[in-house]
Amino acid sequence: MIVVVGLAFEARIAAGPGVRVICSGDGRNLASSLRQGIAAGCAGLLSFGVAGGLAPYLGSGTCVVASSILADNGELPIDRSWAQRLLAALPEAVHGPLIGVAQPVTTPAAKRALHQDTGAIAVDMESHVVGRAAVEHGLPVAVVRVIADSAAHALPTAALDAVRADGSTDVLALLRGLARRPHEIAPLMRTALAAQAARATLRRGRQLLGPGLEVLRLGERDQDTLEKAAP
Repeated sequence: MIVVVGLAFEARIAAGPGVRVICSGDGRNLASSLRQGIAAGCAGLLSFGVAGGLAPYLGSGTCVVASSILADNGELPIDRSWAQRLLAALPEAVHGPLIGVAQPVTTPAAKRALHQDTGAIAVDMESHVVGRAAVEHGLPVAVVRVIADSAAHALPTAALDAVRADGSTDVLALLRGLARRPHEIAPLMRTALAAQAARATLRRGRQLLGPGLEVLRLGERDQDTLEKAAP
């Protein structure tokens, strides 16, 4: 199975037996990396990692299992049976639509507008690409994301600028950004605490899901299809 993440620390958490992790980083090569990975053999696609909160009731550290993936060209379906298995394995998770975007949504006003316009409860920068690949190749897809920055939380520019193209953190760039914008020190500390809560939830979730990440086995998927097709 292929697990898609955006950041290097998410890749370390997601790694495990039978899992091929693709770290999107800046996202430029994600679509092509997915095509290559799928061509090598794949049972399903999982978008995994942190997300921004859009619904005001979701705090940092809340786990979201997507009910659908929203994108600029419409709604992309997730595998409902797989999502239900994920929800059963992650009893504290909430279920709702997630939207994928090409650029970070950084301010409370932008998050509020996106939530009101789309109904999405969370946002990330990978799931829409994963969802399109799943549709293109006829693969099951699911999304497990944990809220890092809540709807009321603004992301400091220094934190965004410190993310390298490969999804790792450039500490020197972070320090340089803070030197130029010392007023971001307090917001950055809040962001770090929120990220810490998200990482803790993500690790617990990964342990609960186990090595198979609750992906549907082929026989179960076939049975679901037969039951839905039955008169």
